[in-house]
Parts: sequence; C-alpha cells; structure tokens
Amino acid sequence: MDALKDIFKFLIERKKLWLMPLTLVLLILGALLIFGGGSALAPFIYSLF
Repeated sequence: MDALKDIFKFLIERKKLWLMPLTLVLLILGALLIFGGGSALAPFIYSLF
C-alpha cells in the first residue's frame, strides 16, 4: 500500500492530477482480473468484457 500512497503523492506534487482517473481505472481493472479469476463470480465478471 505504500507504493500506491507514493504514486498519489507524486501525482499531487507534480500537478499531474489528470492522471489520477487513469490510475484509478487501471487499479480497478487489475483488481477485477485478480479477484475474478479464481472466484465463483468469474463468469459474471468476464461477461462484462
């Protein structure tokens, strides 16, 4: 979690706030792929894509 905190601190300090939505979308998609791969919800998550 420290890496995420560092990324967001970097974005704020460098005034790269336009990258925050992109970062959040990538994190959400990554979490869906990781948690959806081995769970009972996998068929429902894969149907979204």
